[in-house]
Parts: sequence; C-alpha cells; structure tokens
Amino acid sequence: MTTATVVRLPPELAAELQSKFFWWEPVTSEPRSDARILAQAMCLASFDEVRRLETTLGPEHLRDAMLQAEPGWFDRRSWEFWRGRLSLATGRAIPDEPPQRSFNAGAF
Repeated sequence: MTTATVVRLPPELAAELQSKFFWWEPVTSEPRSDARILAQAMCLASFDEVRRLETTLGPEHLRDAMLQAEPGWFDRRSWEFWRGRLSLATGRAIPDEPPQRSFNAGAF
C-alpha cells in the first residue's frame, strides 16, 4: 500500500482558502496545516470552487488530502462526493467512509 504525499498548497491559495472557509480562530497557537485547510475547502466549496480546486491542484493531490484527513474534517456527504469524483479520476480506491472518532466507553 502506498502512502499519500504530504499535502502542500501554494501559499497564496492556502491564505485565500483559509480566509474564506475558516471563520474561527485556531484552537492552538500552531498554524493550520495545508491538509486541514484543503479539507475544509473541499467540504464547503461551491461547484465552481470544486472545479477550480480540481484544475489547480489535480485529482491526485485532492485524493492525498482525503487520505490524510483526520476525524471530523469531512462530513459523509462531502466525502462521498469527492470519493466518487476522485476514485474515477485517479483510478485508485478511497475508503467508503471518512475517518471517524472512536471512543472506548470502558476506558471512562
């Protein structure tokens, strides 16, 4: 199994997407990762923005963003939309479900 490459965005695009798709301050003092910024844009983008992301970054780059997503970054609807588009465009499998948080109730 191959691993996804680290998601990197052109700085201008990262700044634009962050200002458009994040309306809250980061939880920590660390800057948001490019993968987080891209995942948020992929979830909230209009169809014109979807096409721009596909054209600007390419399907492999967008697939890598999905594979690096942490739980809660993609809702099921957005995941299914992108999974269908990117599986077809790349010919590579993407999991059926987005990453999910799991809790062991016995640990509490």
